[in-house]
Amino acid sequence: DMGEKRFRAAQVLQWLHHFGVDDLNAMTNISKSLRATIAEQAMIAGPEVVSDHTASDGTRKWVLRMAGGSDIETVFIPDGNRGTLCISSQVGCQLNCTFCSTARQGFNRNLSTAEIIGQVWTARRLLDQPDTRPQAVTNVVFMGMGEPLLNLSAVTDAIDIMLDDHGYGLSRRRVTVSTAGVIPAFAALRERVPVSLAVSLHAPTDELRNQLVPLNRKYPIAQLLAACKTYVAEESRQKVTFEYAMLRGINDQPSHARTLAKLLQKVPAKINLIPFNPFPDAPYQRSDDETILRFQQILITAGLITTIRRTRGDDIDAACGQLVGKVVPRQRRHNSLELRQGVHA
Repeated sequence: DMGEKRFRAAQVLQWLHHFGVDDLNAMTNISKSLRATIAEQAMIAGPEVVSDHTASDGTRKWVLRMAGGSDIETVFIPDGNRGTLCISSQVGCQLNCTFCSTARQGFNRNLSTAEIIGQVWTARRLLDQPDTRPQAVTNVVFMGMGEPLLNLSAVTDAIDIMLDDHGYGLSRRRVTVSTAGVIPAFAALRERVPVSLAVSLHAPTDELRNQLVPLNRKYPIAQLLAACKTYVAEESRQKVTFEYAMLRGINDQPSHARTLAKLLQKVPAKINLIPFNPFPDAPYQRSDDETILRFQQILITAGLITTIRRTRGDDIDAACGQLVGKVVPRQRRHNSLELRQGVHA
């Protein structure tokens, strides 16, 4: 607390995130004395950009270095006037989903609020360089490295800045938190920042989901769907997006589609079928196009909104499930962390 009025904080927030400045002296409506005080206590610094790659389809991936030397990956996906930024919430991940390359890197730590919002700040600046066509970040999705609901406090604080008119001014519908199903955090997320919810489902039965998403053994499908219905209960038009990676011969058969259709019949749902994106030594293969289309048609016939995600950025390993980064080894104590709301390494 610097003893200043609240509107001064709003001014600083606006300069940092709305205008994206990196120099306190650029904040011309703030007195020199206050700028000097801020400079004594804080600094403006984004993450180090280790690499910057653009795919043939325009998708852009940055490797960003965080404190301690760990790297994370952030991806920008342009689509006409829409620009989706896929950001990370943790260094690595502890959930061990078997189809995700991030899981193989292990878990190091949670990202801080500054490190999470710093991805948005950095991307905005890199997308608005001289002599290039400016590209806007219109949507933000927590679908990068990590489970965002296991870092709830930092994630919601970062979302506050995304939604604030003095920050990035995004609407709640344009920010999506994707989770493997950390049910105890649903209510807190809804109360604090009721943004869009996506759930990594990937299987229509507990038996199969236990294998693909080990967290299901703690929070099985029936509990997960009940929590999803509660999350959107107060807004009749809001739906939960269920993500479903299409794995050849594992979860892509007509019987799986029919079971899934029955499972989601009474849930306000959108289904997003994701062609599996392979990575080195992956234990699965991508379903062929004919199988995916057949699966989609069964769901549509059952009355469910179902889309097929167009693979983007796979030639630079920026597609869904391919984000790796670099996790700096720590003591093995992190392996015993309980899967609880807001756990901090």
